[in-house]
Amino acid sequence: MSWNTKTLLSLGRVSNLPTVWTNTLAGVVLAGASPATWSMIPLLLAMSMAYVGGMFLNDAFDRKIDAKERPERPIPSGKIKAAEVFAAGFTLLAGAIIFSFITALSWSGSFGKTVALAFALTGAIVLYDSWHKDNKLSPVIMGACRMLVYLVAAYAASANPNSLVFWGALVVLAYLIGLTFVAKQENTGHLSTLWPLAFLLVPIAFGGYLGWSDVQVLIPLALFAAWVGYCVYLIRRSGSGDIPKAVTGMIAGISLVDAIFIAATSSLVFALFAIAAFALTLYLQRYIAGT
Repeated sequence: MSWNTKTLLSLGRVSNLPTVWTNTLAGVVLAGASPATWSMIPLLLAMSMAYVGGMFLNDAFDRKIDAKERPERPIPSGKIKAAEVFAAGFTLLAGAIIFSFITALSWSGSFGKTVALAFALTGAIVLYDSWHKDNKLSPVIMGACRMLVYLVAAYAASANPNSLVFWGALVVLAYLIGLTFVAKQENTGHLSTLWPLAFLLVPIAFGGYLGWSDVQVLIPLALFAAWVGYCVYLIRRSGSGDIPKAVTGMIAGISLVDAIFIAATSSLVFALFAIAAFALTLYLQRYIAGT
């Protein structure tokens, strides 16, 4: 057993953290608030801890399956004990609630709703991690986790968030349903059916609606459409390694979904930040596995 940095980074799949940061940023700006405040720091910490804690618990709950399918993962390979990963995962989720509490105290949002949604987020994470194998509703539960990041951020920043944040949360939910459906079949090398891929197109449809009245939305929208097209091409081709590559690519694409909404409600600078987060995620995935 070795508590080295590489093991912890692998367990937390930290290469995907930039997508959590852009989810948080999108939730704030969609709510109608400015992210240029010190309160963003505890909020970003809270959502980062929720994500990393969820990834720790994912490995802990999946340790027996990983022993057969992915023996190189930290727990089955003996690099760390399952009990330690469980303890770290639940501690991180507790930290996510605490920092959400701190954010709610320091910002102008709804204290009660922020904390309640933070509990809902951590609950959804545990539910997914403990019951995603052979669960047909698991893509919806995973989507709900990302949707709740939007809502925690929105209510932390504003007591009465703009209604657009709820549309954004639903679009993210739809995209994650399609993504998770593909990810669940990552080890098979092919998809049993293709119709759930239609969920991946929801951000394009809604982005087109937003772009009708705001041309700066068209920049991230075009990037997202091209990227999803490439990922779907990999899925359809189903060559060696294509499905896993498509899955990690679509995870990075979450930041492009965020960029579409940010461009519609805030300055293009923040949208460019989300696009940069997309590129950063792809870069980090070269060194730390995203799935």
